[in-house]
Amino acid sequence: MQPLDRPHVIRAWHALMERPDPDVLQALLAPGVVFRSPAVHTPQEGTDRTFSYLWAAIQVFGPGLDYWHEWHDESSAVLMFTAVVDGLTVEGVDIVRWDADDRIVEFTVMVRPYKGLQALIGAMGRKLESA
Repeated sequence: MQPLDRPHVIRAWHALMERPDPDVLQALLAPGVVFRSPAVHTPQEGTDRTFSYLWAAIQVFGPGLDYWHEWHDESSAVLMFTAVVDGLTVEGVDIVRWDADDRIVEFTVMVRPYKGLQALIGAMGRKLESA
């Protein structure tokens, strides 16, 4: 998929992954945004909580995050990725929904395999505690 074929929000997300910037991430999040983590049972609601989780994830995955496939419609996308966390390869998907103002209203992450998820939980916990 060519970058120009991507919806604006997804182009902005990919640019953020290439050049992490907390102000850019904050601007992408709609008020009342909901984050769903594979490690936390309850949805995390609001821009502050969502920002904290996503900013920590950007740092944990770092430049090794590779989005290798995606599909989208007018208000949602699924981004498939691989990354290495604590020496383990993690495969996952980000499911992103956005509003008419091109701001993210829902971000869901799913990760496999189980050992990779365990490594991710540990790395995210350390990053969130140090923030």
